Amino acid sequence: MPSISPVQPEPAAVSPALTPSAKFVMPWSRIVSGLVAIVLAIAMTVAGSWYFTLCFCLIVFLGQREYFQLVRATGIAPAAKTTMVVSQILLILATVSPTLADAVLPVAGTFICFYLLFQPKLATIADIATSILGLFYGGYLPSYWVRLRAIDSATASTLPLGGYWPSDWSDLLTAPTGLKVTLLAFMCIWAADIGAYLMGKLVGRTRLSHISPKKTVEGSVWGVLGCIGVAITGAWYLHWPQWALAGMALGTMIGIASLLGDLTESMMKRDAGVKDSGQLIPGHGGILDRADSYVFTAPLVYYFVTLFLPLL
Repeated sequence: MPSISPVQPEPAAVSPALTPSAKFVMPWSRIVSGLVAIVLAIAMTVAGSWYFTLCFCLIVFLGQREYFQLVRATGIAPAAKTTMVVSQILLILATVSPTLADAVLPVAGTFICFYLLFQPKLATIADIATSILGLFYGGYLPSYWVRLRAIDSATASTLPLGGYWPSDWSDLLTAPTGLKVTLLAFMCIWAADIGAYLMGKLVGRTRLSHISPKKTVEGSVWGVLGCIGVAITGAWYLHWPQWALAGMALGTMIGIASLLGDLTESMMKRDAGVKDSGQLIPGHGGILDRADSYVFTAPLVYYFVTLFLPLL
């Protein structure tokens, strides 16, 4: 079982790993795979409905599989298969009825606990806790992307299975609210990730956290600022009331949530003693390495749109 050595105190001087490189070149594998991921994300988001849900079911399945691999690397025996099955059910119900999805969470958690109770080997607190975390982190929180995309989608169906495809790409203001907000949220996350990565490589000097040694304060600040800039632009384009305030609030929230999601996944990898959660995406690692910024963001954006915006 891999072990993690304790982090030694860093000297006051700047570490060579955090010294900006004058000749920074982004790997082509990272660029190509990132562009492919963006195209696929836009296509499934535009189509919406069951197209979006089924794609998300696959993403959640792959992400949870990586999560449980990290858990097992620490010697814990979670209820992986049971958790993954009930998570798929939760995503499907989120498409049918968000209320049912909320009801499934406690029922699914209870079922997971019952399953562990009747295993030949006595389950531990860690087995139960990591299983419930897998359900919450890997299934319930991502279901909010399905709920967000579903806003107003029933009234704008142009494809089979309730899907949507614009007849005029030059006027996206007529698109469903869920599509517009989901794309805006994705673009904010992309701006935060790209800004933090590029500026961290170019000007990053101050280590942000020992959890993820390559992340810098400078990169993180630029990432959040880029996220805010995209959010304000999107709020102006969508004609939101108090668009400057709404955009700044949304951008700040997404920027911080995506950063915390990244650090949370880094903490899990550090505990498991691995560099990447997987090798599925060239230049990026696994699904969790690419999707960690999206996990905590989804419910915040959903409630921002459904609760905060109406107040403005």
